[in-house]
Amino acid sequence: MQPLAESTPVHSRRTAARNGPSVKWFLLFWIVMIGVGAYAVYSYTNHLKQQVLTELGNQSRQQLTVLQNDYEARIAVLSEEVKELQSTVQTFNELLTFTKDNASNKTDNSNKLYTQLSEVKQQLDALKKEMDLLK
Repeated sequence: MQPLAESTPVHSRRTAARNGPSVKWFLLFWIVMIGVGAYAVYSYTNHLKQQVLTELGNQSRQQLTVLQNDYEARIAVLSEEVKELQSTVQTFNELLTFTKDNASNKTDNSNKLYTQLSEVKQQLDALKKEMDLLK
């Protein structure tokens, strides 16, 4: 029985020696796989972040374009209203000048025209303020 007892410790040493490198390779394989997985996750999150930033940039540009177009349309409308009011004020000024020239001491139509002119000037000032706010 001694020969059997001697072969067992040698056999166990051989299996331990065989298992040692295979365990090392197994652990190395899993460490490499974990590293590759971590790198893949990091790369994918960076890709998603870049994609989201690009989409947000595109949406921002589109919204700014819409706002700019709306702003320009409002400015155009207000400019037209200001031009109309200026022509009305000019017409009232001419009428007022004509009325002053032709007015006698008995009638006082100039006060009515001054009142109308004042109202038109107030509207013109209000529109100018709105236009300045939009600018």
